Amino acid sequence: MRPANATSGRDFVFLGFSSFGELQLLLFAVFLFLYLITLTSNIFIITVIRLDSHLHTPMYLFLSFLSFSETCYTLGIIPRMLSGLVMGEQSISFVGCAIQMFFSALWACTDCFLLATMGFDRYVAICMPLHYTSRMSLGLCTQLLSASFLGGCLFGLGMTLIIFHLPFCGSHEIQHFFCDSPPVLSLACGDTSSSELGVLLLSLLVLLTSFSFITVSYIYILATILKIPSAEGRRKAFSTCASHLTVVIIHYGCASFMYLRPKASYALERDQLIAVTYTVVTPLLNPIIYSLRNRAVQTALRNTLTGRFLGKG
Repeated sequence: MRPANATSGRDFVFLGFSSFGELQLLLFAVFLFLYLITLTSNIFIITVIRLDSHLHTPMYLFLSFLSFSETCYTLGIIPRMLSGLVMGEQSISFVGCAIQMFFSALWACTDCFLLATMGFDRYVAICMPLHYTSRMSLGLCTQLLSASFLGGCLFGLGMTLIIFHLPFCGSHEIQHFFCDSPPVLSLACGDTSSSELGVLLLSLLVLLTSFSFITVSYIYILATILKIPSAEGRRKAFSTCASHLTVVIIHYGCASFMYLRPKASYALERDQLIAVTYTVVTPLLNPIIYSLRNRAVQTALRNTLTGRFLGKG
């Protein structure tokens, strides 16, 4: 039962980067610049993959959906963060905070499952190249994408229900720039140990399940690559996985640090720095690392820029 002075109607207040003082305007300029690049690049990648029939393969289908997922993730967080850097403290309703947490958790979890799906795609491409087309059919790809999104929805709903069923009867100042689970959970009153355990187990389930799937895929990939007789052949095979591995390491490294540790270890400025990496920098790496270093995407980009697909060339 909620305490008598507990409330679910009072607004929360984001303190954001208030401790950074005069640096907030500089941070606004830097984050706005990075966000515009992220937004433009991901939308451009989605468009290019959609327009170029040569990129209508499972790998690029998953990549375009990853770009879409990360675009949706950042749209729910960064615009409000930028507004807070200019206007200072911001309020958000109890329901609005729950909605923001649900959608940020949804898309973050979807990214995890998408990266696992992309690892499986690389496994089939390298370990079973002769059966790649038949195994990675459009039907299977659609099922994998749907499962990733459904898993994200269930995770987001579970995370939100675990936290927002708690009473909030003390401070409503969120020491963060969005409604992330650790800072919101720290504001709940009463015994929160069961909710902390629930958040930890839910995060472990998503992160370890998807990461284990990626690890197993790459064990088989590595074993197959080592059997390739020529060094050039091994290099080419591994190069198709290098970008994916880079994104996986950054994504899971940040996510594990944020969600797989005890409440007592939270630290405002350090956690905000990690959260900025997770919400601003990582989505920027998708088009830069995963797409723009790919020759097929580079060719499609050049064709698009010269108007090949717009009837100008």
